[in-house]
Amino acid sequence: MSLSGIFPIEKWNFSTQAVVNALTEAEYQSLITKQGAQKYKKGEILFKEGMVPSGIYFIHQGKVKKYKTGPASREQIIYVANKNELIGYHAILAEERYPDSAAALEESLITFIPKEDFLDILQRSTTFARRLLKALSHEYSVLTNNLSISSQGTAAERLALSLILIREKSKTGTPAGEEPSINLSRADLANMAGIAKENVIRLLKEFKNEQIIRTEGRKIWVNDIVKLVNRSNYK
Repeated sequence: MSLSGIFPIEKWNFSTQAVVNALTEAEYQSLITKQGAQKYKKGEILFKEGMVPSGIYFIHQGKVKKYKTGPASREQIIYVANKNELIGYHAILAEERYPDSAAALEESLITFIPKEDFLDILQRSTTFARRLLKALSHEYSVLTNNLSISSQGTAAERLALSLILIREKSKTGTPAGEEPSINLSRADLANMAGIAKENVIRLLKEFKNEQIIRTEGRKIWVNDIVKLVNRSNYK
């Protein structure tokens, strides 16, 4: 079921796919295709917080989590990047070290784009630069909304919102008419929602009993998106 009319997904989610779509075929070939692609195993690190950036990354297949590491090495997942998205560009644009870390959430195919090539296309393509600026502006408003729910939302509201967002991300590659499966570890769900793993396990059981979701192993399917949206108590 679509979220149209029942949940403003654009307030809580952003994507850089439109930025990539701004590239001409020749620019795409120059920036991405010529670089080749590398396979990343689940959990493999792309970059770590504090590293000096030497380029950005384009995701051909798979998902990548961007996260911060807090006290006791606990992760807080900031964003999940999907197929056809760019990541790692913030540090390049700000001329700073990476402000967060990134790792593959599942087996992924990713291209590394050298800093020089990225900056060159940014200068040559006004459409690409304009769409990247628009994406950055939208990203800021999304992160502000996420900060609000993280500081004020209950554990159930945070988990419900996280499930809505990762369900939306999981639609990529899912055949039309099929419900996308959410394939995340309970630990990653906890880090995304900003709650304890034990709370995730308890709440998933609660959602299951209410027939909002169904599970098979670690995979989750949403049976009733309207009930899940109600559980998120979004404002």
